[in-house]
Amino acid sequence: MHIIAIYDIGEKRVGKVLKTFRKYLTWIQNSVFQGDITKAKLQQLQNELLDIIDSDYDSIVFFKMRSDQVFHKEFVGKPFDPFNNII
Repeated sequence: MHIIAIYDIGEKRVGKVLKTFRKYLTWIQNSVFQGDITKAKLQQLQNELLDIIDSDYDSIVFFKMRSDQVFHKEFVGKPFDPFNNII
């Protein structure tokens, strides 16, 4: 399944959340991740995140799609490529 995840996390926890997301998905920009993930891995990611976040303050939204072909990305301005800074 293809996932886009967006988060709004308190400053004290954002580093841990970022590190956790990077284990499972590709960073797109700021608080946005995207990638293909199994249902089991998604559940594992969500459980790890629940151990980190303050559920009374923080929020994470997961957009689930069957594949990345189901939607169309359209950029305004320079398209963002998370792989353009790999040496």
